[in-house]
Amino acid sequence: MTNGQAFHRLLRMVAPFWKMVLASVLLGAATVLSSVGLLGTGAWIIAKAALHPPIGDLNVAIVGVRFFGIARGAFRYGERLISHDTTFRVLSRLRVWFYAALEPLAPARLQRYRSGDLLARIIADIRTLENFFVRVLAPPWVATLTAVLLTGFLAAFAPRLGLAWLVFFLLAAVAVPVWARLRARRAGQVLVSRRAALNAALVDHVQGLADALAYNYATTQRRLALRLGEEILGAQAAMASLEGAEQALQILFSGLGMLAVLLLGVPLVRAGALGGVTWVALVLVALSGYEAAFGLPTAAAFLESNLAAARRLFELVDAEPAVKPPAHPAALPAANDLRVEALTFRYAPDEPPALRQVSLDLPEGKRVAVVGPSGAGKSTLIALLLRFWEYDEGRITLGGRDLRELLPDEVRSRFAVVRQKPFIFSGTLRENLLLAAPDADDARLDAVMEAVRLADWLHTLPQGYDTDLGGQGLQLSGGQRQRLALARALLRDAPILLLDEPTANLDALTEQALVDTLLETTRGRSVLWVTHNLVGLEAMDEIVVLYKGEVAERGTHTDLLARGGLYRRLWDLQRQNLVEV
Repeated sequence: MTNGQAFHRLLRMVAPFWKMVLASVLLGAATVLSSVGLLGTGAWIIAKAALHPPIGDLNVAIVGVRFFGIARGAFRYGERLISHDTTFRVLSRLRVWFYAALEPLAPARLQRYRSGDLLARIIADIRTLENFFVRVLAPPWVATLTAVLLTGFLAAFAPRLGLAWLVFFLLAAVAVPVWARLRARRAGQVLVSRRAALNAALVDHVQGLADALAYNYATTQRRLALRLGEEILGAQAAMASLEGAEQALQILFSGLGMLAVLLLGVPLVRAGALGGVTWVALVLVALSGYEAAFGLPTAAAFLESNLAAARRLFELVDAEPAVKPPAHPAALPAANDLRVEALTFRYAPDEPPALRQVSLDLPEGKRVAVVGPSGAGKSTLIALLLRFWEYDEGRITLGGRDLRELLPDEVRSRFAVVRQKPFIFSGTLRENLLLAAPDADDARLDAVMEAVRLADWLHTLPQGYDTDLGGQGLQLSGGQRQRLALARALLRDAPILLLDEPTANLDALTEQALVDTLLETTRGRSVLWVTHNLVGLEAMDEIVVLYKGEVAERGTHTDLLARGGLYRRLWDLQRQNLVEV
């Protein structure tokens, strides 16, 4: 994406607030013109007073000084109020827009991004755009309006005065910002990219701190963070140095502009075409008018980092979702029979199939297990059922309707999921449970906690349901996390329960206890149990064995053991490992 494309897209986001932007520009110009009027009127009073005129000759000018002094403060306050209010409204709209665009990309299109990088885009890059609306967009319009009015004002006394002032104003307002932007281009890009890299590195460091300490890797991580921090400081120092040079050049050009008006006015005063008092006032008017140009180099310097942040945001949201909702979605069927027919799926066109010609039936109220070694395609099947990825070959039907004909969110409403590594949100126990059923009362929560055998643990918590579980629920044991995930699934009360390796990484006793709970609490529900552990599968109505993405065999637990195939070998291997333990 080019800078021009990013700039135009940012402008489109501001377009709904054009009235507020216009008001901000007009108030900004009024503030500068009030400063011009204040300094010019003050200079006129001082010069006129030197001639000892009657006091009545100064009354209007004295009132003018008071007016411009008060008006400047009032206009500046109004400009800041409206410009910042507009900025916060636009940023709020931008955050909502970005999240809404991000949600359909999860999880398929976000897997290649580091979590810290995503966090930097959501927070730091959007915060960077605050400068776009306050320091980049409005100042050029304020400067343009001021330049037109002051050039016309000075030219009314003598065209050469207006032309001379305008030449130096263009040098200060155009040449210096263009030079500043060219010099700031690399520093601005480095600042955005290194800040994102530092955020990503810090998130990785914090999340992996225990392993880093165990393997003496913390020093290396610290060095990386320090190096990125030094690069950010270097970019910031370059920006600060550039800002100082810009201010020096602008002061130079404003002084030269004032000097030009001063020198060009001398022959006019001698010829009687311009009064001496007026000439003094115009010199100060010319000097104060350059205030409108002083914010432009900063705008140019910030523009590069703003566009770099915008490109990072647009790069992400412009990605095509893995699953697109149908143009004319069908109504969600009442039945919940789930059928997979000859399903073949690849994560990328040049990759081998993760699933090949897989078929299975899950009638309402039945239990089906999908087993196999790691890498067999079990979790891929769950992701396809939840419409996280699109499938091209074969069919998946719900109540006789192909999932591609239904809205993805409506499809997911029929499923409750217990994952291998359930995510526990930082917050209270109640908040984590109400994620599945926001309207559930304490009686319903109590029933679910009793069902998943967490009632005794609940009574030990100091604040019951309002106990904070800590960051990502790290205070919970593996068994407690899985049972809490099961409680959420039961609260959702969806007709189909998807269990994706729910007993992985648990010890044998905890695993058997959780399996007993699962079998007890899911009676009468449709259950698709994806696992490589074969505990509790005697209760399944059918077991589908996957190997390298294909169905190797299917049947009941007893039938598969009797056949002596892959399932029997997996069963014998697990029993042998259990005996050794």
